[in-house]
Amino acid sequence: MVDIKKPVDQLIDSANEVQAAVSMNVALFTMPELTFASIASVVAAGAMIIGGVFPFIPQYRDIYRSQNADGFSLYVCLNLLIANILRILFGKHFELPLLAQSVIMTFTMMALVHLCVTVKHKTEIIRSRQHQFSDLDIEHFWQWTDFGSYVQFTAAFTVLMGLLTYLFLGNWVFIETIGFLAVFAEAMLGAPQFYRNFQNKSTQGMSKKMVGMWTMGDVFKTCYFVIREAPPQFWICGSLQVMIDISIFIQVFVYRRNFVPHAAIS
Repeated sequence: MVDIKKPVDQLIDSANEVQAAVSMNVALFTMPELTFASIASVVAAGAMIIGGVFPFIPQYRDIYRSQNADGFSLYVCLNLLIANILRILFGKHFELPLLAQSVIMTFTMMALVHLCVTVKHKTEIIRSRQHQFSDLDIEHFWQWTDFGSYVQFTAAFTVLMGLLTYLFLGNWVFIETIGFLAVFAEAMLGAPQFYRNFQNKSTQGMSKKMVGMWTMGDVFKTCYFVIREAPPQFWICGSLQVMIDISIFIQVFVYRRNFVPHAAIS
């Protein structure tokens, strides 16, 4: 007599194994449970990615509408380009939102530089002497008269730092230095604008909305670093940014009655 119990038991066991495998795969593709903390984390990450660009929209619009870029310091763009390129090349792992923010900010700064160079060309009554990156003239560094020179410098800086990072990737001192320089350069974002205002004894041509958004963004970013328990240099440099932002607002109050004619702004 044929014993069919054993094959039936084997078939049931196989079916149970298949069911378990299917259940495991379904669990892998199941949406994670939405909690307030997870939603807040996603919102914070999104704000980190695109939030840094928004402060420059009012400044871009002001320059475009007034066709006057004299009140804005291009060294602000230089600071952010250096900071974000170094962050992209940073050899140690860091959060994806910061990487995405750096890529977007790099292109944003180049767009703002392009606008400033174009506006200065249009408003020149007497054609000044042309200065280019290829001249290697330190005196006119970052004061070039064509946009291509800014692109060349950015590309050369990226290639040079990328090569150095590749060569010294295993050197923790070099990597930590690159990381510190990235956050410190960003922390000094407002310093060129502060100096520009001090030179002109006026904040004319500088977007107050831009500085206001800088301040809100820097406060948010510093709190984000503290909550995420980022390395100390991140929140220390973030605090420095906030102090510089407040100093610029003090300039707005001190120079509120000063009006500098367009031709007098250097």
